[in-house]
Amino acid sequence: MKTLNYLAVALGCLGIAAVASAQQVISAKAGLVNYIEGKVLLDGKPIELKFGNFPSVHNESELRTTGEGRAEVLLGPGAFLRMGESSAFRMIANGISDTRLEFLAGSMIVECAEFEKDQAVTITYRDATLSLVKKGVYRVDSEPARLMVYDGEAKVLREGQIQSVGKSKLLALSGVAVAEKFDNKDGDSLYRWARLRSEYLAVANISAARSASDSGLGFMGSSGWAWNPFFGTYTFLPMSGIYNSFWGYPYWSPSMVYMLYVPPGSYFGGRVPTANTATTTATRAISATSGVHSGPTNSPGRISSSSTVQSRSASSASAAPSSGHSAH
Repeated sequence: MKTLNYLAVALGCLGIAAVASAQQVISAKAGLVNYIEGKVLLDGKPIELKFGNFPSVHNESELRTTGEGRAEVLLGPGAFLRMGESSAFRMIANGISDTRLEFLAGSMIVECAEFEKDQAVTITYRDATLSLVKKGVYRVDSEPARLMVYDGEAKVLREGQIQSVGKSKLLALSGVAVAEKFDNKDGDSLYRWARLRSEYLAVANISAARSASDSGLGFMGSSGWAWNPFFGTYTFLPMSGIYNSFWGYPYWSPSMVYMLYVPPGSYFGGRVPTANTATTTATRAISATSGVHSGPTNSPGRISSSSTVQSRSASSASAAPSSGHSAH
């Protein structure tokens, strides 16, 4: 057990140090493929993610999952697109503040952490145009054709008519339809996978936010994507406050991460801290050991309650080496 705890602290220190200078915006364009499982095609060619090297979906490019393939794509700051099996979309405009795509088939979930001023995410499907206007979680399916708003609000333009669809409402995208209420706490395998990815990136956010705070870089500019080489992924880094995802996972800003308190076992099957419960003590950094996916490969990268997650106290953190190299 002592060996395991030591490994957890050592890996945590590595993750914190390595993130130090690799902060924030990855690109001026949306469409970076952050994670895949199974077989995913970009313009008909299989994607093979390599550590620190991520392909992008350019304008007029098509991303498609086949078989049991899944993919996570980063849009504007804080907007995650997660594709289910046998799904596809075409990028129409990959502007970082004005992202437009055409949904072609299957199922996809878009989680929007926040919207900057004038930021927009627009999805077209057949004769419908879906504008996501608030932070939240949205799902589009082709069979049956429908929009599901788990949280947030979307404007749907069809046949010259605009309809507003709010939280816990489902709207059929064929025929004449009226939005219906549904249980936004229930979902299928794609819903559970999207929740799992949100949890994973929330854990990766902690060391990224702390490193941004330590370097002073995190207090300049707006929210964006931060590279965490220990986790082999980009994660969302808000520039102020705390973003609590729809599933309850907090993403910390550099100014708030030092108020982080993580009760043992709170992640992966337990209670997750919120802004109201996270202000009682100094920082505890979460370090992941074996059982947690550490890079963007085709392996499932699943996180479960059996994964070993350790917390280390502020005193342990201060005793650990603070120097390290930056990587990107």
